[in-house]
Amino acid sequence: MSLETAAALLRGAARAVALTGAGVSTESGLPDFRSPGGLWAGVDPMRVASLAAFRRDPAGFYAFYQERLSRLGGARPNPAHRVLADLERVGRLRAVITQNVDGLHQAAGSRRVLELHGTLRRAACPDCGERADIAAFTDALAAERMPRCSVCAGPLKPDVVLFGEVLSLEIFAEADALCREADLLLVVGSSLTVRPAAELPQAVLDHGGRLVIVNREPTPYDGDASAVIRDNAGRAVPALAALAAGGPRGAAEEEQHG
Repeated sequence: MSLETAAALLRGAARAVALTGAGVSTESGLPDFRSPGGLWAGVDPMRVASLAAFRRDPAGFYAFYQERLSRLGGARPNPAHRVLADLERVGRLRAVITQNVDGLHQAAGSRRVLELHGTLRRAACPDCGERADIAAFTDALAAERMPRCSVCAGPLKPDVVLFGEVLSLEIFAEADALCREADLLLVVGSSLTVRPAAELPQAVLDHGGRLVIVNREPTPYDGDASAVIRDNAGRAVPALAALAAGGPRGAAEEEQHG
């Protein structure tokens, strides 16, 4: 009944927001982080994906991100990305808050996307803050040169939040405000263990909203959710949206209030 319950909640929601994690992109060929074969399998992230590693060993840092960017080059939105974009387009979803850095939500057509952890589609200079297209980063590496900032000549990195960096307070404040106003948070493909994104479901609950969780593995919020769907995002999200489309928006069913 979880799918039916989730559909009733989505159908009745007026201020629904989605929160997505790595699990929404695995069916696009991008690895998650902590599963066997995931991004951190056999890798110490503090040695290859931290600001200290970038400063200490840029060659190792660049090798790791070249591999990530090569995988991203062939990735395309999957049905979960496309359906979330459709839900926004028809007014059932206010925004997508994502922990992902792959840009696939935008590629699928989502317009209001809050990227908590930055994006691999852009490069950034940690010294002066200048941003550039990721080509400034990848082209330099292809030519076996250090990627350099065009403003201060400092070393460039992908515009993602590394370990040891603070995420954008402005973006997180906007995400938190959306969650405080939300009557429904649809969590898709997130383990809900990485802070501060993991705090957002509690903001929804504290302000009277409900949670629907779509994730293959258990999360710390499963017991607080009104519906938990243990399935792949690419299968579950389209099925959920199709069921929710079966009734008029705002006509919440008795199950939602039970």
